[in-house]
Amino acid sequence: MTRYDRQIKFYGIGESGQSLIQNATVGIIGCGALGTHLAESIARCGVKKIVIVDRDYVEISNLQRQSLFKECDALNSTPKVVACERELRAIRSDLEIETYIEHCDTSLLEAAFLQCDCILDATDNFETRLLLNDFSYKHNIPWIYGACVESTYVACPFIPGVTPCFNCVMGILPVMNRTCDTVGIIEPAVNLATSYQMMYCMKILSRTPFDAKLVFGDVWQMDHTSLKFSKMFDASCPTCGNNPSYPNLSFKHTETMLCGRDTVQFTTLKFNEDELVAHLKSHHIAHVKNPYFIRFNFSDHPMIWFKGGRLLIHNVKTVNAAKKIYHQLFG
Repeated sequence: MTRYDRQIKFYGIGESGQSLIQNATVGIIGCGALGTHLAESIARCGVKKIVIVDRDYVEISNLQRQSLFKECDALNSTPKVVACERELRAIRSDLEIETYIEHCDTSLLEAAFLQCDCILDATDNFETRLLLNDFSYKHNIPWIYGACVESTYVACPFIPGVTPCFNCVMGILPVMNRTCDTVGIIEPAVNLATSYQMMYCMKILSRTPFDAKLVFGDVWQMDHTSLKFSKMFDASCPTCGNNPSYPNLSFKHTETMLCGRDTVQFTTLKFNEDELVAHLKSHHIAHVKNPYFIRFNFSDHPMIWFKGGRLLIHNVKTVNAAKKIYHQLFG
């Protein structure tokens, strides 16, 4: 009896499907509620390799729904991909894992995700999904959209050359302009979103034919809907139309308001770790270092500088307010 015996016995997978899965590489963008559930499920189903990117660290409020994380991770502000990798290696010692504590942009996608057979969306923002959509269709890599808030969930597969893209379908997607920070979320909604994402992913990896459908619902109200969208191709679409230009691959967000976090991220800092430490010391600003970032406070605003140059400024309501604080500190 093998590790994947029960999966092989399933009529939809079989030995041939399992063999394909065990030679596959899957990318996950985001390592929060969706990302941690997906990472564990993908590891357990037997893929060869997982590539994970996330720009954030574990906080105590994450533990209610973000599996794989422990209290110690929140107390130590452990980067999410670091905690996730630790737990995945405990589940499967033979699993290949590649992680990035970085903001997901075009250069990172091209450096890390071209090797993937499928990419799973576990992000919390519209801009990254548009970027992923362009990358996917340019390089012919399927991706699977997922989102959840309150008790609602949604999932949808986008397959270059087969289905219309995210742009074409946006008009029928459920409106999810609320955030977990303002209206909350329950784990059953996370589980349903990731279950459908995983189902689509396993079908793609095992090369099982299927009709792509947008699925969404409300687990608390026990409502569920599925819609076919194959006829929604837009010939003028800049991503999957007759003359694609993939505009989001060239668009750069230098300052970004993080979803529901009262936090702004800066991605274009021009100083290194030694220069930052010297600057903080010259202004008598206490700081704490670990292998991943430097934490400090300025004018009642907690800040975290990640190796590689990203800076998070917390307790701000707008990008402009963050810019003002940034210039007060760095000139």
